[in-house]
Amino acid sequence: MDAPEKDAERPLTPVGRREVVDIAIALQSLGTKFDVVASSPLKRALETAEIVARKFKKLNQLEEWDELKPAGDTGKLFQKLSRLKTTSRILVVGHEPYLSSMIGEIVAGKTSLNLVLKKGGLAKVRINTFKPRISGELRWLLTPKMMTKIVR
Repeated sequence: MDAPEKDAERPLTPVGRREVVDIAIALQSLGTKFDVVASSPLKRALETAEIVARKFKKLNQLEEWDELKPAGDTGKLFQKLSRLKTTSRILVVGHEPYLSSMIGEIVAGKTSLNLVLKKGGLAKVRINTFKPRISGELRWLLTPKMMTKIVR
């Protein structure tokens, strides 16, 4: 009997792949644009990022960021983001509850904001400043169900 795959190595399911394609199509129909696609190096996140990057013809702008691993360091992530152009549009592909905590820190100054991203969910956050601490605003939050309704 085979040992179960480690969570970090588990790929997207066929249903998950289809959902990501539908979400990418919905994002295109909404006119969404990305300059960079940043992904956790864990398999499912990277596969998700690759599907979206391929759909948007941004495979050459796909970057793996260790700071997006589930136990990532938001301080290092925010430093990395602060080095990008202020006009950069970045798709960040990562894991829960890390992403919700990161969004909470940006928009409310606390990681305990009651915000949950569903698998395949998206949030648009505009960062206003990185100093004296990162702050920004939540522009929108979309569930996978909402996005797949856009496609159908």
